[in-house]
Amino acid sequence: MLVATPQSLHFDAPLALQSGASIRQYDLAFETYGTLNSAKTNAVLICHALNASHHVAGVYAGQAKSEGWWDNMVGPGKPVDTDRFFVIGVNNLGSCFGSTGPMHANPDSPDGQVYGADFPVVTVEDWVHAQALLLDRLGIRTLAAVMGGSLGGMQAIAWALLYPERVRRAVVVASAPNLTAENIAFNEVARRAIVTDPDFHGGNFYRHGVVPKRGLRIARMIGHITYLSDDVMNAKFGRQLRSTVVQAGASQDYRYSTQDVEFQIESYLRYQGDKFADYFDANTYLLITRALDYFDPARAFGGNLSHALARARCKFLLVSFVTDWRFAPARSREIVKALLDKQRDVSYAEIDAPHGHDAFLLDDPRYHGVVRSHFESLAAEVLV
Repeated sequence: MLVATPQSLHFDAPLALQSGASIRQYDLAFETYGTLNSAKTNAVLICHALNASHHVAGVYAGQAKSEGWWDNMVGPGKPVDTDRFFVIGVNNLGSCFGSTGPMHANPDSPDGQVYGADFPVVTVEDWVHAQALLLDRLGIRTLAAVMGGSLGGMQAIAWALLYPERVRRAVVVASAPNLTAENIAFNEVARRAIVTDPDFHGGNFYRHGVVPKRGLRIARMIGHITYLSDDVMNAKFGRQLRSTVVQAGASQDYRYSTQDVEFQIESYLRYQGDKFADYFDANTYLLITRALDYFDPARAFGGNLSHALARARCKFLLVSFVTDWRFAPARSREIVKALLDKQRDVSYAEIDAPHGHDAFLLDDPRYHGVVRSHFESLAAEVLV
């Protein structure tokens, strides 16, 4: 069993952000797995999505059920094999899992208050620049691969464009070149649920000793619906009633209440919302969903994605899932076409998995087989 050890690096030099603001005296939490070879050619950076962290793989010593969020993908003998590769997971700025974020003290505050609503807006590109600085400190100049799913895939794309000379491979899973209007709309509804919670206090709820849990619960429920496919939701829940509802009536019937939790799917969503509100920070949710909204490398090229991706020099692997309607396969195919237009080396797999967007986190032998094959070919290039 792979045992993970959290680490942290402190940075004193200010980080200039895309917004024109900057952040100084920040920390980045990270974990590493495997061994960096003497030539430093086997490093793989894993980028996390919205509610994940630097804890990509393995478990924490003495902590039950502490598996990393991509433990089925990364580890000894797994598709991203830590017996061969040195894998790095970094928690992004603005997150709530160890790196500097809204919950941390603002060095510019005269009375030592936490950032709260004053934490600067960050973008995917800002995260990539911070990750590059961390790799510099680790003595890693070139990445064998950068890999991520969903928002993590956007970071992998940004790496290929911002640091083309530092990346050999980019593995982009269940992602997109930008968000559709529908996706931005989902994010906005979730944000409004948070900011209109009476306990939000304009983002400075820490000072009031409260947490806007109602807003966080609704935001998570909205998001969770979009991560699952209709087929999975029907197969798992259908129109099943909660057992307490069934037992209350003479037959399987409804309570005919507008407020009671009657259906299994309602109970499941409320459970997910409650769990999320207990560990995630509201300001972090606003920051990360806004970073999702802003990502659009083609914007600076008049919307021409081919021109934007022309800067990339690495090989690409893209994977999408047929039932993922949040980041539909058509969006991955846009990236593939844009790369082919510029004669870039790209492989593409479209997996007919039933799980919706969450498929990138789950076990599917076809999906894992594609990734394993890609990293085996990469090992032949870098492990000499």
